[in-house]
Amino acid sequence: MTTTISALCETETVRLVDHLAGELARNGVTHMFGVGGANIEDLYDAVHRGGAVRGVVAKHEFSAVTMADGYARTTRRLGVVAATSGGGAMNLLPGLAEAYASRVPVLALVGQPPMGQAGHGAFQDSSGRAGSFDAREVFAPVSRFCARVDDPHSLPELLPRALAAAQGDPRGPAVLLLPKDVQQARIQVPARRASPAPGGDPARASKARLDTAAVRAVCDALRQAGRVLIIAGEEVAAADARGGLAELARCLGAWVAVTPDAKDVFDNRDPRFAGVAGVMGHANVEDCLWRADLCLLVGTRLPLLARGGLDRALAATDVVCLGPEPPFVAATALGGNLREALRAVTAGLPSHPRRCPPHAGPLPTPLPSPLFPARQHTVTHAEAVAAVEAALPQDAHVFVDAGNAGASAVHLLPAPRHGRFVVAVGMGGMGYTFGAGIGAALATGRRTYVLAGDGSFFMHGMEVHTAVEYDAPVTFVIFNNHAHAMCALREELFQGGVREDDLFTRTDLAAGVAAAFPSLKVTQAADAAHLRTALLRDNARGGPAFVEVSCDPREVPPFLPFQSTTEATKSKEGSHERGVVHVG
Repeated sequence: MTTTISALCETETVRLVDHLAGELARNGVTHMFGVGGANIEDLYDAVHRGGAVRGVVAKHEFSAVTMADGYARTTRRLGVVAATSGGGAMNLLPGLAEAYASRVPVLALVGQPPMGQAGHGAFQDSSGRAGSFDAREVFAPVSRFCARVDDPHSLPELLPRALAAAQGDPRGPAVLLLPKDVQQARIQVPARRASPAPGGDPARASKARLDTAAVRAVCDALRQAGRVLIIAGEEVAAADARGGLAELARCLGAWVAVTPDAKDVFDNRDPRFAGVAGVMGHANVEDCLWRADLCLLVGTRLPLLARGGLDRALAATDVVCLGPEPPFVAATALGGNLREALRAVTAGLPSHPRRCPPHAGPLPTPLPSPLFPARQHTVTHAEAVAAVEAALPQDAHVFVDAGNAGASAVHLLPAPRHGRFVVAVGMGGMGYTFGAGIGAALATGRRTYVLAGDGSFFMHGMEVHTAVEYDAPVTFVIFNNHAHAMCALREELFQGGVREDDLFTRTDLAAGVAAAFPSLKVTQAADAAHLRTALLRDNARGGPAFVEVSCDPREVPPFLPFQSTTEATKSKEGSHERGVVHVG
């Protein structure tokens, strides 16, 4: 009997890892980030042989996850991370927790010891057998889907489920545990169907129809409201709904504020822009909220970081929420796909746009003097951020780390008009930006700024090596105050005095990095003007760059818990009008 070509095309026998690598490429994945090891090396081999997906080797699995996270946030495609068993697998957890909390679609491919060794003393056994812990129980709380691929022939069914879970509502990580012998197994797979268009909408708009009664109620409330404050969140960027937000704001004549992790969802130079809401935000947002007849949440659940200092005003204002998940405050909610909701609500409003009422705009908050005498030869955060603003390309991406420098950047630095401005507030992990910025830069090819303190650098700053290895266009700007300064300020304000633990011996990071990476462009900026000049020069050169600027750990950042405490201390009544705001 002669086998026809069409019959051969009906199925083919391939290594499981080759099929997996091919499916990643078919789904628009261009990069896989991770750290190698014996129990994941077959997948790396398949990626290398396939050529359609670029394997990127990080220095630590946490940063590999954040690379996938930054890739996903800037491309709106699935981020992919791969790691081996044991400690490598466990190092993924904090990064996956951030992706889970921030609704970022990431697929984690995690190697495991061979099936036959499970429960028999295998090295790095996490099968749950014979006294070992079960990796599924570890990853399940930080994933939308988690499965062990015990049967190689189950992958063609499990992989689509994992992809759908990661990119559905709510988005987040999916985890596939892959024993080594399963990776090596040959499986029969159906002939390839037509490839989906890379770069399509991975969010997969919700199939559920919007509740027409809820749409009508929201439109009625907006029509009756004279003054409206919109507070927009990260879901606007994730759902590619910036245009819909801008059109709705125009129709309503609304003020528009943004949450700390969503500075880029509305033009920060637009006259309607009210500022950042919450603990790193602007007083104008609270003023607008008190004046508003209605507060419209768009793509945010309004967590504590975004509503700190606003609770009294929110309680006195009608609140409406558009977004796939219910808000953390009392509100009339319209669930479902955000783009569809914005379109439906805008269509239900009068076509003639209203005029935006006057407002003060996002004026920087006056900051108290340093709690102790200032160190000499330092640059204030405001000066440093102004230098970054002057040099920042408008199509660049910005990734802002945790700490005093991060709070200053969120408060003071306008988002680039055509790039992302990312702050990882899901878990707020220090060091997130080093990997995330690299992932974004490699995915998009755009200049990407990482703004971080020395504390964050000491955690995951050696990913600079990864940027050098892959010639990623990342500019690392390190605000070095030789301290965990936010911790030191908390100790002074809330615990009766600074402990020495969080004040560090002086470290010359620029000199150390320059010695370690001779090809890297490194600058130790003496002042704000020098910082600006170095950044402009590095923009033009291409590839990675590293700039250090010295700051004072005693400087109080624009962070409401600190401001409210210092104001309460100075007040004769012993308390501020808003009261002391606590976060953490």
